[in-house]
Amino acid sequence: MSKRVVIDPITRIEGHLRVEVEVDENNVIKKAWSSSTLWRGIEVILKGRTPMDVGLIVQRICGVCTYSHYRCGTEAVENALGVKIPLNAKYLRSLMQTSLYMHDHIVHFYHLHGLDWVDVVSALSADPALAAQEALKYTANPIAAGEGDLRAVQEKVKGLVATGKLGPFANAYWGNGTYKFTPEQNLIALSHYLKALEVQRVAAEMLAIFGGKSPHPQSIVVGGVTAVRDMLSPARLQEWKQKHEIVQDFIIRAYKADVVMAAAAFGSEPSVLGGVNIKNFLACDDFLLGDNQYMFNQGVIMNGDLANVADLDPDMISEDATHAWYKADKPEHPYDGTTVPDYTGFVERDTVYGKLPTVDGDGKYTWVKSPRYNGEPVEVGPLACLLVSYARGNQVVVNAVNGLLEATGLPVEALFTTLGRTAARMLQTVIVAEEGLKTFDAMLTNMQSDEATYIKPEIDSSKEYVGHAMIEAPRGMLSHWIRIKGGKVENYQAVVPTTWNAGPVDANGKMGPYEASLIGLKLEDPTKPLEVIRIIHSFDPCMACAVHVMDYKGQNLGEFKIDPNGF
Repeated sequence: MSKRVVIDPITRIEGHLRVEVEVDENNVIKKAWSSSTLWRGIEVILKGRTPMDVGLIVQRICGVCTYSHYRCGTEAVENALGVKIPLNAKYLRSLMQTSLYMHDHIVHFYHLHGLDWVDVVSALSADPALAAQEALKYTANPIAAGEGDLRAVQEKVKGLVATGKLGPFANAYWGNGTYKFTPEQNLIALSHYLKALEVQRVAAEMLAIFGGKSPHPQSIVVGGVTAVRDMLSPARLQEWKQKHEIVQDFIIRAYKADVVMAAAAFGSEPSVLGGVNIKNFLACDDFLLGDNQYMFNQGVIMNGDLANVADLDPDMISEDATHAWYKADKPEHPYDGTTVPDYTGFVERDTVYGKLPTVDGDGKYTWVKSPRYNGEPVEVGPLACLLVSYARGNQVVVNAVNGLLEATGLPVEALFTTLGRTAARMLQTVIVAEEGLKTFDAMLTNMQSDEATYIKPEIDSSKEYVGHAMIEAPRGMLSHWIRIKGGKVENYQAVVPTTWNAGPVDANGKMGPYEASLIGLKLEDPTKPLEVIRIIHSFDPCMACAVHVMDYKGQNLGEFKIDPNGF
């Protein structure tokens, strides 16, 4: 007899996500549903505004990847208006993107995804001396992993436990059989969890040097950037490079080492050796290294065929709303998308926790649409990005991927797993940190003969404009689409990474990556579904990005009344 498992909310993500699965008598998942329960309306705010405000407004879509939406929205406007920004502005935008990645991926692995791999309770019984020796197996120069460091971390966490107030370590599934680190390995990773809290602050400061502040930077405008004095200041340039060195050091001596340690410990754990049941991948060119030279390459891989990579065609993108809480009778291209809400609610049924409201899997059940490429679901994100560049023969990526496979003894097929997805994010961070210095040097060289950072855009209110932009955000390919009429925004749509990955089943019965990744997964204990959370976290969900609302016809989208006495 099948059983329903409800996980709501999925924590340690950005936004509101609910996942439900149905398991058989052997606790194997046969059905899965991904539901975002928060409805947003950022695009509605854009309607009728000057396109010059788009970037500043759309970055409020998310509180994590603010810069990605800021840049993508601004570049969509520039594309529509035909604006060609100066090379220095491109370099500065790329350096801010580098800073964002180094911050975002560290935070994801340690503070969002880390506790899916690390059993904190187990770390309390570790021998710090043995743990210090263990750390040397994965890097010649461990960081925050000496015997004294580890003993101090252990005592700090024991003190926290003694108070009964566990903070970020509360309400976890400690002791689950799919945790595979030894107590000493858990202690090493726990030390890095705490160290990462310090390092991420430095990474955020990197972005603020050229962005003005972090999150929600302020220095990008339609036509270029305003960080002129920072770019021309040797002190500010050196400050960025010094902070970069600190963060890069942690990435190599902690982040990379911990993922290699995880590959060794979890290399035979079934629950992390699946999780990629849709082998279609999509990525775009990004991270400028030189004029028209990019760190990562665009392309589309279908059915896991690395020997055949097609060029990305924006016209192939559409969104299906069959099982989303919107009215739409057919898939729509982002330029012409409509978003009229059609909320149908939940269905009460028995679950492993008793009777609960559950999604209507046969009807509509999420505020996320289902993007499709030529009618097919695709995965986006660090794994997709690296696979496309790897298949393209990008030598930097090929060397990084092959180097990791050699170091861990894993086959290429291991890339198509939850473990592979997690490793890909780490490798992408390593590459961005190293190759980003080439962007920095290229900007310095260009500045010797060119100090331009801005070109004034022109809008003819008698004309209509259409444009879009595609970039690689930390969670995958992000695209913004805009129509301008009468000098104002007429229509706007953002197709974001988590929409690609978290979307519901479409009209043809094809599941999105989240849902498909869970099918066939065996749970040790359905009431403590760590395995589900680990797989979903490997995508780094950002539901605030995924759920967006716009209506270019000016219809009333909905009215809501809140009783102030209810708070």
